[in-house]
Amino acid sequence: TVNCLDQHVEKSPNRVALIWERDEPGTAVHVTYRELLDLTCRLANTLKKYGIQKGDRVAIYMSVSPLSVAAMLACARIGAVHTVVFAGFSAESLAGRILDSGCKAVITYNQGVRGGRIVELKTTVDEAVKNCPSVKHVFVAQRTDNKVQMGDRDIPLEEEMTKADSVCTPESMDSEDILFMLYTSGSTGKPKGIIHTQAGYLLYAALTHKYVFDYQQGDVFGCVADIGWITGHSYVVYGPLCNGATSVLFESTPVYPDPGRYWEVVQRLKINQFYGAPTAIRLLLNYGEEWVKKYDRSSLRILGSVGEPINKEAWQWFYQVVGEGRCTLVDTWWQTETGGICIAPRPSEEKAEIIPAMAMRPFFGIVPVLMDENGQVIEGNDVSGALCIAQPWPGMARTIYGDHQRFIDAYFKAYPGYYFTGDGAYRTQNGYYQITGRIDDIINISGHRLGTAEIEDAMADHPEVPETAVVGYPHKIKGEGAFAFIVLKEQTTHADCIKEELKTIVASKIAKYAVPDHILVVKRLPKTRSGKIMRRLLRKVVTEQSSNMGDVTTLDDPSVVKEILDAYQKYKENSSS
Repeated sequence: TVNCLDQHVEKSPNRVALIWERDEPGTAVHVTYRELLDLTCRLANTLKKYGIQKGDRVAIYMSVSPLSVAAMLACARIGAVHTVVFAGFSAESLAGRILDSGCKAVITYNQGVRGGRIVELKTTVDEAVKNCPSVKHVFVAQRTDNKVQMGDRDIPLEEEMTKADSVCTPESMDSEDILFMLYTSGSTGKPKGIIHTQAGYLLYAALTHKYVFDYQQGDVFGCVADIGWITGHSYVVYGPLCNGATSVLFESTPVYPDPGRYWEVVQRLKINQFYGAPTAIRLLLNYGEEWVKKYDRSSLRILGSVGEPINKEAWQWFYQVVGEGRCTLVDTWWQTETGGICIAPRPSEEKAEIIPAMAMRPFFGIVPVLMDENGQVIEGNDVSGALCIAQPWPGMARTIYGDHQRFIDAYFKAYPGYYFTGDGAYRTQNGYYQITGRIDDIINISGHRLGTAEIEDAMADHPEVPETAVVGYPHKIKGEGAFAFIVLKEQTTHADCIKEELKTIVASKIAKYAVPDHILVVKRLPKTRSGKIMRRLLRKVVTEQSSNMGDVTTLDDPSVVKEILDAYQKYKENSSS
């Protein structure tokens, strides 16, 4: 926090650190570096008063706001480890993360506001902490005027902060001490707590923010990501604040109160860099150009895309319509595990070419390699393979909380001596990199990374559903959607009823965005003789490449393929009618 706050308060205390674009349009709140330091110190002292010490874990379940940023920085200031949980996650998801990390406290709001709707945050936290003995206190801030139930361990946060001292001496930390943990989906059902440390992470977030987006002093940096994701950590909070930037906090949605919201905000706040997700761009593209052209976007200099590979149509629309063909568009590739951007068109030589929908150039110190099936490095250009990184970089994750073996297995075992990204990539004739998507059982729904195993585990809780398999399929807006194949118990009759129940289960166990778009009942799933489900065949069915099924000899009964194809055709005909 000294790098993010104190150094700037000394030099320019009245510089604006955060512009909070609240859900209600036109009600932006400006927070200076001095004010943010004051908030952070009072919050830090409040945490200390209630026994939070260096090394303790604290869960933050809040919508994007100056207070949620102060909560992150307050943890950092006293050496506590924050784990921000996206405020759209269910009580069960939240509880799982609290239990895994052994959080001593939770910081939340009475309610959240998003897209004109009230989100019950405190109620969700109450539900979650019922089964979390490690949680001693729940700090509750007020986002709305509505009263919520307050129990024994609940503490009204703002009330306590007004009593607290506004000076808090920062804890002295080692460069490799933990700064935060953030849960991300893995290919098994259990999310993993990715650990980032103090010095390397902050250095990498700050450098990538400065050079990828050509950040200049005085710019207004607009990253519209939620703080519950790594993008919000690196490019809403840590990177911009370390660089003394003015960072926009966007609490709303791209279509509230109408599809012009982003561009109205760009005009009103005079945003210079706009960093968002392809899924939002694809959504807005459907509403037409008039919503964009209604507003003055002349302040924009750089556009950025993050969260999944951007398709050409969305890239062109973003570049031509939003950026009027005059803004640099950086398609950035990175992961929760990399801490910051690893491959992007900038920095580069002045005016170097940018190829649409391609991440292109590795950042300083990033050495990408492509590997073949036999674990050998693929040399030369115009080649495809598994994307790995050949040497360490400051922002890389250090471990998975409480499970270093899983960390090694997930990232370093497949290609010994290399970090395996889980993505496939193509290296062009000119040596540029294009990310082609995940190679494993992980799908990307609206930029949210989700292991298919997580959805399967949730659905497997239904007593009538002995078996499930989930695969991703291309979706016009979301990039990918989830398609579930389920086997029902023999006596079961009311399939439609069960499908609805399954959707409810997934929403309550994970989050609404994880609910499959399609659920197809089949007699059995395609399995190898050793009992492993061949999801690749199911992917071929839903992407309609059934003429090219590849090798099916390892199936214990190849006739299952025709069975599933017939069921799929019938399902499609019913859906279209």
